[in-house]
Amino acid sequence: MDLVLRMIESEAVTRRQVMGGAAAVAATIATFGSPALAINAPKGYTAVLDNADGYKFFYPFGWQEVAVKGQDVAFKDVIEPLESVSVSIIKTDKSSLAELGSADEVAKALVEKVLASPSQKTQLVEAKERSSEGNTYYTFEFLAKASNFTRHGLGTVAIKDGKFFTLTTGSNERRWNKMSDKLKMIVNSFELLV
Repeated sequence: MDLVLRMIESEAVTRRQVMGGAAAVAATIATFGSPALAINAPKGYTAVLDNADGYKFFYPFGWQEVAVKGQDVAFKDVIEPLESVSVSIIKTDKSSLAELGSADEVAKALVEKVLASPSQKTQLVEAKERSSEGNTYYTFEFLAKASNFTRHGLGTVAIKDGKFFTLTTGSNERRWNKMSDKLKMIVNSFELLV
């Protein structure tokens, strides 16, 4: 668990920060244009394909891209700002998630030290491992309670080619019942490109 935190703290500069933001977004993020790929995007979702960094995922149609320091890409609902998704990437010398710990250990470290502010009370609801196309992912659900709201979040992490990927999404707890299926679709759609 300490290894995860040291890795995150020591290499928190993303490619997006180095390349200067908007130009990098335009150069590397694209909506799926191929009809074959578009068929796989569920109705009501938009697909993101980042060939440069090697990942793809779906997010709800209508969410807008926003610039968030430290994130490779981020989208949010303009009316409900806690409904969002972001992807961060940091360099790592690890070749697998198992080198960092179990799904529970890695998720707990991320939730407590990275994905919530120090003033929030956090709770890891669930963490599990999944595999797809030869890649391993740790997927987790968590709560981050502030004084005036609770964020109900989901995340997934993976490692490939010297990169530690973190996709995080969530909503205000009061909207969780309405949004949970959509947010689960986002997390489960995240895949590293082969």
